[in-house]
Amino acid sequence: MGASGGDLLDGLVDEIADADLTAVIDAVGCEQVVIVGPAHGGPAAIRYAATHPDRVSALVLINTYAHYVQSDDYPWGVPPVAMDRIPASAAEGWGTGAALEVLAPSRGADEQLRAWWARSERLGQRSDQIAVSIRANFARDVRPLLTSIAVPTLVLHRASNRFIRVGAGRYLAEHIPGATYVELPGDDALWFLDADGMLDEIEEFLTGNRQAPEGDVLTSTILFTDIVASTEQSARLGHRKWTALTDAHDTMVRSVLARQRGHEVKTIGDGFLATFDGTTRAVRAAIEIVTQAKNMGLEVRAGVHLGEVEVRTDDVVGLAVSITKRICDLAGPGEVFTSRTVSDVAASSGVTFNADSDHTLKGVPGTWQLFTATA
Repeated sequence: MGASGGDLLDGLVDEIADADLTAVIDAVGCEQVVIVGPAHGGPAAIRYAATHPDRVSALVLINTYAHYVQSDDYPWGVPPVAMDRIPASAAEGWGTGAALEVLAPSRGADEQLRAWWARSERLGQRSDQIAVSIRANFARDVRPLLTSIAVPTLVLHRASNRFIRVGAGRYLAEHIPGATYVELPGDDALWFLDADGMLDEIEEFLTGNRQAPEGDVLTSTILFTDIVASTEQSARLGHRKWTALTDAHDTMVRSVLARQRGHEVKTIGDGFLATFDGTTRAVRAAIEIVTQAKNMGLEVRAGVHLGEVEVRTDDVVGLAVSITKRICDLAGPGEVFTSRTVSDVAASSGVTFNADSDHTLKGVPGTWQLFTATA
């Protein structure tokens, strides 16, 4: 039986995609690579691993499928009668972030994530193309290739994934020779929202070991911020106005952190703890936060220090963190205090550092010369 025009076109697209991936691997000077295929990227990863085993050292499939249209012998995926309706519905909400209700139900109340996802949709593909794209992705069928995969394969799938049901992941593991299957709790299809567990599984699969949950020590620039006299301001404004003002403050701080590539570690009382891989960006973020807060009618102080921190799942700890908090506590309303280490590293950044007097930091040996940073 001759191939249909659609089959021929799919084959041509596959060949072009394979050639592009090979060109990238060659360009970076790799003989072999680990291919990771999440969601709609799974079928392409499967195809490349099956047809180019000499270029692939391992295959990792995350929340994905070999085919996602239901049939008599394949009960997972979209019913054939819904192959127009479901993509069309997705296209209607494209660019709004509505898809997160299915892709990341655990983060349904996260408006910042929704805004970011909506923007990524608008930048990634036009809404009039998305229905065709989704339909084509679901209709792809690489099931005949599964038994020919000869590279070590890890299949990871969230047990309650609403977008790609867990049966599709189990099918992959059952039909790829020697595949390792790990089913993780949770219902988010976007693997990077809760990546630690998956990364642990991938690390162990590829290396035979996984890092302890605590113990990574990194050199980071640390930022603490704090709203000055928050209790008095709250009493003066009243609960409703104060809540609205602090919500606006939190949004502003997160916006500055995103712009300066800072990592929000956590909120502490009325302030933030964040880390940066660039000292100048940390100081600029501190100055911007203090300045914008003043324009909002809030007095905020900030402290910045550079040192080693121990990175934990949802926190950073160590003496450098304690020092930064002490520095922040010494700053006055509207001030950014830094350690000498920070002023030395960021000396040519365009930020002005004015020496303050020597200070004793509670619980920290010795005396510390601090500096006031201004734009």
